[in-house]
Amino acid sequence: MPSRPLRSPFELQKQSSTAILRGMMVIAVIFSLLSCATAEESSLGKRIDNFSLKDHRGKNYSLDDFNDSKLVLVAFLGTECPLAKLYVHRLNQLKEEFRESDLSIIAVNSNVQDSLSDLSNSIRDQGITFPVLKDATNEVADEFGATRTPEVFVLDQNRIVRYFGRVDDQYVVGITRSAPSREDAKIAIQELLAGEAVSVPETQALGCIIGRRKTPNENSPVTYSNQIARIFQNRCVGCHREGEVAPFSMETYDDVAGWGEMIAEVVQEGRMPPWHANPQYGHFSNDVSLSEKEKQLIATWVANGAPEGDPSELPVPKEYVEGWQLATNPDMVIPMADQPFEVAAEVGPEGIKYQHFWVDPKIDEDRWVTGMEARPGNPLVVHHIIVYVHPQGKNTREHSFLTAYVPGLRLQALPPGAAKLIPAGSWLRFEMHYTPIGTEETDISQVGLVFAEPESIKYEVKTLHVGNTGFELKPYLANQKVTAKSGKSPEEVTLLSMSPHMHLRGQAFRFEAEFPDGSREILLDVPNYDFNWQTQYRLAEPRRLPAGTRLHCTALFDNSENNLANPDPSKTVYWGDQSWDEMMLGYYDIMVSVEPELLTSTGSVESIVKKILSQLDTDQNSRLSLDEAKPLDLLSRNFDRVDQNGDGFVSEDELSAAVTRMHKQ
Repeated sequence: MPSRPLRSPFELQKQSSTAILRGMMVIAVIFSLLSCATAEESSLGKRIDNFSLKDHRGKNYSLDDFNDSKLVLVAFLGTECPLAKLYVHRLNQLKEEFRESDLSIIAVNSNVQDSLSDLSNSIRDQGITFPVLKDATNEVADEFGATRTPEVFVLDQNRIVRYFGRVDDQYVVGITRSAPSREDAKIAIQELLAGEAVSVPETQALGCIIGRRKTPNENSPVTYSNQIARIFQNRCVGCHREGEVAPFSMETYDDVAGWGEMIAEVVQEGRMPPWHANPQYGHFSNDVSLSEKEKQLIATWVANGAPEGDPSELPVPKEYVEGWQLATNPDMVIPMADQPFEVAAEVGPEGIKYQHFWVDPKIDEDRWVTGMEARPGNPLVVHHIIVYVHPQGKNTREHSFLTAYVPGLRLQALPPGAAKLIPAGSWLRFEMHYTPIGTEETDISQVGLVFAEPESIKYEVKTLHVGNTGFELKPYLANQKVTAKSGKSPEEVTLLSMSPHMHLRGQAFRFEAEFPDGSREILLDVPNYDFNWQTQYRLAEPRRLPAGTRLHCTALFDNSENNLANPDPSKTVYWGDQSWDEMMLGYYDIMVSVEPELLTSTGSVESIVKKILSQLDTDQNSRLSLDEAKPLDLLSRNFDRVDQNGDGFVSEDELSAAVTRMHKQ
């Protein structure tokens, strides 16, 4: 049965707001049903018998060891689950807040994929202050009915389950709130110690599915070696590999075997691989979305117990540059500062203001950059990095966008012969956005650059943007439209990519081109924008846009209570840096031809000068103003250096001297 075409919110706006809100509520309910911990029967009121498990050092613990405590909190954790990592600090706080005679905390790891060495590293790196026990056979997880990490169970003095579910509601899958609105486990503990019944004894547990032991079906038509490894290599391993941003590696069978059910769930829900473009508009070279056939192969593999198959059928592993997404090791690595920046464990409601670090890269000649990557020193606290080039030096306003690190951004090589320019004497500015995680952290981020020889460059790449800073988002409303448009392009350009940028209330985004004849075309439609995945959509075939083309961007914002990521639906929202404010920006990369005479030329100095003047001298007086020089971007950027007498014009003699100097260099 053919699937229905994806309908963009921009078309859905034509429906009634009531129908839209009803649809959004249905989606939210479906998400809840898919993500909640589901057991055959509730664990509430169940008595937990004594059990014994060993920690990572081989020391044995039993539930009876904690008989002196009125309550015991048993937390199921995983070493690589992002939500479990975030809640370690909160569990440490609970341990400190309550006396040991009132509350003891035990963690249980039931993941088949987590080794004792993984446990040891996790305890050290995360600063866990309570015992972590290995449930190798899943017997304890089965006894509790635990399905997720993190999931907590509060036992009374008779070791009967009086509360189970989440720790609190601060962290949801894909959503981070500034603080919890309800501390469920803590409230349950307080109520039990006060001799009261637990007011909310069961909550929804979100997080990673516990990787239980499975018996693979060796007769499965789908195995890891002959099908699944290829899918993961093409769609997942770029992020899910050692040293990259994803929470666990997917490079080998041992890496993924315990994650089978979790992988199947996020694929079914469309959360992974992350791709949000409407397939009706445009084709993109970095499209990582799965075909229906690939989804079915993964589902079959998991349903058959994730069999390995014959390792001789494995594909040849892809090679990566260690520590970088770049195709080659960088020629220059520039740290943002000499000393680490300290990120506090917790901050007030105002958050951490954007930090700006100025760096002199000591580039004493114009350099063309074909590869550039901003790399976070501490991905736990670095939300985003933007690196700007300031050609006039430190603390100057004029700047260009060099590169960025944002959640979900994957780099891709520039087209052959294309590069970005860092003029001689430029300074770099690192714009850093930090988010505290409950523990004190430090960071030194950096940028890596790959240089090219000038004679190899035919095109300059520029990152531009369309934006609107004057919007006002009203409370409790979805589908609030904000628009922006660029000026008309003064010359033909080649469009390479588009990148929508909004914050937590971002709902949908669209790029359109308006051509000189007045016709319009949708270039990119993102019907379900996700702040956690700031994707750069790179055209499979770069698009030539004629002179006079204008880009239009349209954004929809959801400031209603149905937006689970909304920090405060009662607030009127304006432009601002922090995530609880909003932005409306459409970044895009274009490629323009470089005047070869300003880089290297076999022509005479006289012919170069005459050619430039004949193209740009509008009043026939053999000199150029800055405005007249703007079509030659490289000349306009170096206008002050070429204008030796400082009269605001470049004369024929000054231009000849400048070109002569370039040739001599």
